[in-house]
Amino acid sequence: MSPDGVEPQLGIGQVHHARLRPSPHRFTYPTYFLWLPLRRLRAQPHDTLVRNRFGLIAFHDRDHGDGRADCLDWLDETLQCEGVQDADGEVWLHCYPRVLGYAFKPVSFWHCERADGSLAALLVEVNNTFGERHFYLLHGPDLAYGREQRAAKVFHVSPFCRVAGTYRFRFLRSARHAVARVDHDDDQGPLLQTSVSGTLAPLTPARLRAAFFGMPLMTFGVIARIHWQALRLWLKRVPWFTKPAAPRHVVTR
Repeated sequence: MSPDGVEPQLGIGQVHHARLRPSPHRFTYPTYFLWLPLRRLRAQPHDTLVRNRFGLIAFHDRDHGDGRADCLDWLDETLQCEGVQDADGEVWLHCYPRVLGYAFKPVSFWHCERADGSLAALLVEVNNTFGERHFYLLHGPDLAYGREQRAAKVFHVSPFCRVAGTYRFRFLRSARHAVARVDHDDDQGPLLQTSVSGTLAPLTPARLRAAFFGMPLMTFGVIARIHWQALRLWLKRVPWFTKPAAPRHVVTR
């Protein structure tokens, strides 16, 4: 364990999705995720975390940001460019790992702290199945855990949702638990309600083995389930929308 208690965590929990209309559609799957203190890991690599090389469960920097060898460099540059000057504390990345070398990461969350541990910014990193990536930057005096944040939806994710409306974000965090909730409203009101949550515990070889063998091929299952749920929506005759061009700017405030 790190001397100040800052160490990589493994979260075990579930992902939940509910579509409210025109045809109600819900699913919940078990999942696990990494919760990584990137500044601590830069200063003191962790023996259990397989990083930038093959492993049963591994983390690769190039899966995030602009794909460079050190994703924390990218984050710091991006925050500076966006005028966020006070995110000089720990950066916790909530993300899916690679499993047997493969990962599709629909969404990752960068929790950027000040030196006193308070939340300075939160960056929501979204990937779609077309190989595109976009970031929603949450920042300002109203940013806090448990407090709702909003951003206009500008990035195509699903062909069953128009690129329109508003995202509502809400994050909860404690020493043992993490919740990220992302809801989508359109001009008719609430449309989608999604969340990923889990119980956190220090990253150990035993916990990694338990996660791997308890949910084999978990990240392969993410992409398979996306297509399975898309098929179910198509069979329900939910309207299909053509993919628009990606946003001109990669970061939306």
